[in-house]
Amino acid sequence: MRRIMLKLSGEALAGERKTGFDEETVRGVALQVGQLVRDGVQVGIVTGGGNFWRGRTSGNIDRTKADQIGMLATVMNCIYVSEIFRSVGMSTAVLTPFVCGSFTELFSKDKALEYFGEGRVVFFAGGTGHPYFSTDTGVVLRAVEVEAEVILLAKSIDGVYDSDPAKNPEAKKYDRITIGEVIEKNLQVVDMTASILARDNRMPMRVFGLDGVNSIVDAVRGDFSGTSVLV
Repeated sequence: MRRIMLKLSGEALAGERKTGFDEETVRGVALQVGQLVRDGVQVGIVTGGGNFWRGRTSGNIDRTKADQIGMLATVMNCIYVSEIFRSVGMSTAVLTPFVCGSFTELFSKDKALEYFGEGRVVFFAGGTGHPYFSTDTGVVLRAVEVEAEVILLAKSIDGVYDSDPAKNPEAKKYDRITIGEVIEKNLQVVDMTASILARDNRMPMRVFGLDGVNSIVDAVRGDFSGTSVLV
């Protein structure tokens, strides 16, 4: 593959800590991504913010403000993960859809493609920059914009199931499923807005557990035990 978009959930970044960062987990991600970059794959990354903020669960905060806090949580995540990547020898850039002083650079497709061409890992922080849109929608949007070939969804769960495996021990895991079936069955691989955007732009996804050995590299190569979401 020439160019991929990797989505790291905030919960996966936290590892067993469940909140904040687990440096060993993030370093493991960095080493795998480094292997892909050396193989000539261009890598974009979007992170969730759930290791810091779940503001929608509170009825006391205005939705717009809660979503803005969530966007800033993803900026913190991307800056942190970017620095771990740098510590193992990679060159990175962090782009946001809004100005963050000197912390990040303002997103443009041209700038992202330029950095990909330089061999940098490009982090897309801050979601879409607007409330009412999740990082799921953000990752699909950026993947479509920069013409990625596939979205890799690295989660704390190892694939797509017909129900929540944490609540239903009989939940069935899918090896392959179409994005149309995901929408029809409301399986919440990504949220509905993101699912429809992926369907309309024919953007495939691969869903897998981040904690698997060499999970990201295997997902890129297609030799993985997660779920392929087809278009």
